[in-house]
Amino acid sequence: MPTEPHPPAEPAEPAVPGEPSGPDDTAVRIGIDVGGTFTDAVAVSARTFELLGQAKVPTSHDHADGVAHGIMAALERLLADIGVGADDVTFLAHGTTQATNALLEGDVATVGIVGIGTGYDAFATGRLRSLGRLKLDSGRPLPIRYTGLKHPERPGEARAAVDRLREEGADVLVAVEPFSVDAPEGEDAVAAAAVQAGVPVTATHEITQLYGLGKRARTAVLNAGVMPRMLETADLVERSIAKAGVSAPLMVMRCDGGVMSLAEMRSRPLLTVLSGPAAGVAGALMGEKVSEGVFLETGGTSTDISVIRRGRVQIRHARLGGKETYLSALDVRTVGIGGGSLVRLGSTRGGGAKVADVGPRSAHIAGLPYACFAAAEDLRDAELVRLSPREGDPADYAVIEAAGGRFALTLTCAANAAGLVPEDDYARSDPATARAALEPLARELGTDAESAARAVLQRATDRIESTVAGLIADHGLDRDVCSLVGGGGGAATVTPYLGARMRLEARIAAHSEVISPLGVALALVRESVERIIPGAGHSDVLAVRTEAEQAVLRQGADPAAVEVDVTVDPQRNLVSAVATGATELRTKDRAQVVGSEEARRAAAASLGAPPGEMRELAATAQYRVLGHTRRPGGLARRFARERTRVRVVDTEGVVRLHSADARVDTMTAGEADARLKELVAERTSYGDGGSRAPALWLLLGPKLVDLSGVLDAGHLLALAATEAGGRMPGEELVAITEERR
Repeated sequence: MPTEPHPPAEPAEPAVPGEPSGPDDTAVRIGIDVGGTFTDAVAVSARTFELLGQAKVPTSHDHADGVAHGIMAALERLLADIGVGADDVTFLAHGTTQATNALLEGDVATVGIVGIGTGYDAFATGRLRSLGRLKLDSGRPLPIRYTGLKHPERPGEARAAVDRLREEGADVLVAVEPFSVDAPEGEDAVAAAAVQAGVPVTATHEITQLYGLGKRARTAVLNAGVMPRMLETADLVERSIAKAGVSAPLMVMRCDGGVMSLAEMRSRPLLTVLSGPAAGVAGALMGEKVSEGVFLETGGTSTDISVIRRGRVQIRHARLGGKETYLSALDVRTVGIGGGSLVRLGSTRGGGAKVADVGPRSAHIAGLPYACFAAAEDLRDAELVRLSPREGDPADYAVIEAAGGRFALTLTCAANAAGLVPEDDYARSDPATARAALEPLARELGTDAESAARAVLQRATDRIESTVAGLIADHGLDRDVCSLVGGGGGAATVTPYLGARMRLEARIAAHSEVISPLGVALALVRESVERIIPGAGHSDVLAVRTEAEQAVLRQGADPAAVEVDVTVDPQRNLVSAVATGATELRTKDRAQVVGSEEARRAAAASLGAPPGEMRELAATAQYRVLGHTRRPGGLARRFARERTRVRVVDTEGVVRLHSADARVDTMTAGEADARLKELVAERTSYGDGGSRAPALWLLLGPKLVDLSGVLDAGHLLALAATEAGGRMPGEELVAITEERR
């Protein structure tokens, strides 16, 4: 298991005279994760990505400066501990649960909606008053005020609408007009009037360019609801950072695993919702060399489960307030099982006791210490008792009464008793103490302590296994290379046992207890753009790609290594592009670059094949492409063609791409236009649904360009030409194609 984080596929290129050669030895990247209870900060070397230090302070909800105070306290303690100055910080980002908690608790601003239009348009926007019935997770309704505006182009009309809503108590405004995606002038007029009046404002066409008035307005209203609080925090943090002497621009964690600039967050604070789980999976992606797998972040009460496929986090439109929005967020499933989850007892048909369930209540809720962390003498004379953690809960939660008081029997106790928690792990206790703690439970079950522990683990992982299996199926993960990676303080209580149960390779992330701030520290700038374009032409697709690329460049991404993945869905007329890039030239020591034999072993391990049978099909300065050919036996040999399983391994030994059957071609950038036309024509498949271009990936310098989401051959070639056109004509590139069946 790696002992330090290693972001994938950003290998060193030879230094160019007159250009920076990378960060110096003292440069650091800082990641801060603001949790509900604690604010955690980590520092990593900007040169080696080694973890240099970490700090933890209580989250300062009740301070006059809010959570901004805790962020600065964590930063100051961290810099003092590792002995570097503010001017050594080259990257600073933080993740926050503030927007998430505001929606969960119903602590949102009063939103004024300006509905624009006449006739049917006025009727359609008037129906948005019903958003006042939208229940947040707390059960509180969303506070809404509404006014109509027929003629925003007339002088003073927009300002009058703004003033009406302010008088009715609106703290923030949303401008809504049907079809503003195509004609935003009305919404722009309201936004300008609000800015003139000093009121925060959101226009729906600025939140998303997708059609669907209700869904677009709902997303914009939720964005507005969290805006005033987030703007206040952003201002406080920015002033504090500047006062501390940090000149690096402040970035904020997004809900899709990337970071954005503070300016971008100010206009779209809703993007920070669900950024907690996104930070954890970003840490796994960047630090654990995960190409295909499931990430489980286990805390004390719950486990957040998310997917990495072909080196990318998996995204979907999030549901908030029980309704789907246009917020593109991590596809995360939460199961109410964590390291502190309490054991519950039931009865067998024969009248004996059995482990009926684990959770959802935790030791924290019950106000009890974990039994496995008690001193041995405190567990003397332990007896099992049943109780209700909270009034109204069933009285079937098992705890022990002993010489030292009352203790909780938790999933952490079971994992330690079963010997599954590594010695240096955050959740580690003395296994002998854990087994002693479980003895009363074992007596009740009529078995020994280790068997009781495994009964608890089996029951606890039932729902988690079902959720993981569902995600593997939903996202089409390749089980041959799929692994489970555990993060969070309770990682060892779930992941090792679940891996053995599901027969999947499983490991605990290095520094799992700070995986979220590590993910923040190592994250890349990210932007996604979605457009509904009926009958999209090549220029339309290229325009969406360019918009995403320009968005990350405006936020400071290094142009040399921006990757843009494009997907075109002809059934929904949806064109989407996701751009990612680093905010500075990131290079690693050449000593850390793996050689050809290490790359061969990594590819062979992911295929379950002997290294000696792997063939190197292509190589660039940043990637090696290795293949293993399957030759059908028996009668199949006469009718079936050979299939070549392909793995792309980067200079850090990360399997960045895998295909069950692909072809690999090397060419120069100057040859790419003609060669790719031939390859795409040759490998396009035809059926009742029409033609489908092959899935295509390009290796270009430091980039792995994923065009596998484009089905139309014309769009595919136009995008490939754009990528190859940015390279020198003599530079080699590698094309990997996979025929669709």
